[in-house]
Amino acid sequence: MKTTEAVLVLEDGKTFKGTAYGKIGETFGEAVFSTSMTGYQEILTDPSYFKQIIVMTFPHIGNTGVNSFDNESDQVWASGFVVREPARVASNWQAEATLDSKLHDHGVVGISGVDTRALTRHLRERGAMRAGISSLDTDPEKLLAKVLRSDQMVGADLTDQVTTKAPIVVPAAGQKRFTVVAIDLGVKATTPKLMAQRGMEVHILPANSTFADIMRIKPDGVFFSNGPGDPASANRARDLLIEVLNARLPFFGICFGNQIFGRALGLETYKLPFGHRGTNQPVKDLKSEQVEITSHNHGFAVRANQEFDTPWGKGRVTHLGLNDQCVEGLELADHPAFSVQFHPEAAAGSHDATHLFDRFASLMEGIDK
Repeated sequence: MKTTEAVLVLEDGKTFKGTAYGKIGETFGEAVFSTSMTGYQEILTDPSYFKQIIVMTFPHIGNTGVNSFDNESDQVWASGFVVREPARVASNWQAEATLDSKLHDHGVVGISGVDTRALTRHLRERGAMRAGISSLDTDPEKLLAKVLRSDQMVGADLTDQVTTKAPIVVPAAGQKRFTVVAIDLGVKATTPKLMAQRGMEVHILPANSTFADIMRIKPDGVFFSNGPGDPASANRARDLLIEVLNARLPFFGICFGNQIFGRALGLETYKLPFGHRGTNQPVKDLKSEQVEITSHNHGFAVRANQEFDTPWGKGRVTHLGLNDQCVEGLELADHPAFSVQFHPEAAAGSHDATHLFDRFASLMEGIDK
């Protein structure tokens, strides 16, 4: 089989050579690594990975192929894909196509044959950084010049580019118990499905929706989703959430939604050196003192003390990441609002934290605290 040379260049000049995987072309984005052993299809279709080049640390990728029902959205959002050894065949009873064909169909430029262990160690030591992949022009110096002209993730406001263009309603499964407005900052498809399973009719609204748009639906609760970009630049989402909190509407946020919640409470966000991305991150619930293995995809985090003052009373940190003590959850002590930094809806695993959707239901019933 004929192969095409490809090259990956990081913004500090570090270069990795390999073979084209997916579409022949050129792409740029922030190079990040994921420690997930499974779930590459869910990762690629997660809007949170918009403008990022994903490095998979697990050496064999593509073994189970792809299908039409594990997507978290209708398209691949990742800017690029880096693997050590792509599967030569797709071997799974549910497989409908190969991963390589999916990358081709969605125009995703990738590279294989890369020493992903060395690349990951470099990103851990130097931090996530801009990168480029090219299978058109493999001159590292020319590609580096283009990388240095590409956009930074810090300061990037990307939600308008990934949000739904029109409202979507996901009906409750079985008897309807609640009406929920979900502000789509890059929502994954599994999230409204899990809410629907708990009797929630979910109205997914675009990121540019107003408080009046929310109130027209007369919701029992409001949800802010995951999404890409720098939360410090998402002022519109922060201001909208402040209105939601002022109205005492029950609130639940995940990932980017957690960061926006932190900003609405008056806290700062900051960029992590290389972020958390994988399905195996230990998080401690400070109330129960239980440790859950959770799924993550974030490059930014909230900075907070254990307890802090907010315009709505006392706030507190509810979860901590055990690898680096990163804030992984927030709540208001006397207000119906909480959030987590990790992904309890993780379709590829783990599922330790799906009970948080039940907590949201309890919050809307008024029996959580």
